[in-house]
Amino acid sequence: MCISQAQWRILARCDPIPPKCSVIEVHVGELKQLFNAIDPSPFRDKELPSDATLGLVVDLDREAGLPDEAAVLRDAIHEFFSQRAQAYRRRLRELFRVGRTSLVIGLFALASAIALGDFLAGLMKGSRIGEIVRESFTIGGWVSMWRPLEIFLYDWWPIRDEATLYDRLAAMPVRIRYLNAKGPDAWRGDCYELSMRS
Repeated sequence: MCISQAQWRILARCDPIPPKCSVIEVHVGELKQLFNAIDPSPFRDKELPSDATLGLVVDLDREAGLPDEAAVLRDAIHEFFSQRAQAYRRRLRELFRVGRTSLVIGLFALASAIALGDFLAGLMKGSRIGEIVRESFTIGGWVSMWRPLEIFLYDWWPIRDEATLYDRLAAMPVRIRYLNAKGPDAWRGDCYELSMRS
C-alpha cells in the first residue's frame, strides 16, 4: 500500500514514515476507539512481506489536540504490542515445557511398550499371535509419541510467528492524519482517555 506525496503533506504529527515502508492505515473517529477493539488481524491480513518495515497512519475524524498526543498514541501502541509479544513468548516457553515433559513420558511409554511386546512375544515362542501382540504394543508405543512430535514439529512455529509480528508492530512508526474537525473541543475527552491508557 503506497501513499502519494500529496497525501504525505497533510500528515500531521509524530514519527516519520521511512521510504518503502508498508503502511497500515486505520480510520477512527476518536483515538480511544483504536483501543476499544484493537486487533492485529487487520495487520495480519495485509499480506505484508515478512521483512517489510511497517508504519501506522491513523486517520482521525477530529482536529488536532494536545501537541504530544501523537507521541502518547505511539507509546501506547508500542506498549500494547510489546506486551502481546511477551505474552506469546511466555506461551511458547510453556509449550516447549509441556513438549519436553510429553517427550520424556512418550519415550518411556515407547520403550516400555516395545520391551513388553518383545517379552510377551517371547513367551508365545514365535507364534502368529505373539507377533500380533508385539506389533500391537509397538504401534501403541509410537502413538504415545504423537503429542511431543506434534508440539516440536507443528505447534510452536505459528506462536513464534505471532510473537515476531507483534515485535514488528511494537516498533513501527505511528502518525496521525487529522481529516475532519468535529468541534473545537472534540479532542479533549479523547486525549484524556489516551493518556489514561499509556
